Amino acid sequence: MTKTETNEAHAPQNGVPAPAAAANNVLLQRSLLIAGIASASAALTFFLVRNAMRRAPVDETTERIQLLIDEANRLLKQLDEKKHG
Repeated sequence: MTKTETNEAHAPQNGVPAPAAAANNVLLQRSLLIAGIASASAALTFFLVRNAMRRAPVDETTERIQLLIDEANRLLKQLDEKKHG
């Protein structure tokens, strides 16, 4: 092997020595892994909070009471219209 071949084998790529490029690659991989975990955690938290904040389903009794109140209000309005009409 000539001196030129030896120097070319250890020459930096794009101006960055090989060990520094490998270290940058590891840092990039770790950063992407942490960002992925953070994104997954944020998405999970969003869905859990959204589900927790949903209104409880309306039961039949509550629905029936509301219908009776609406009917009473309608009848009172009709009565009031007959008095003043």
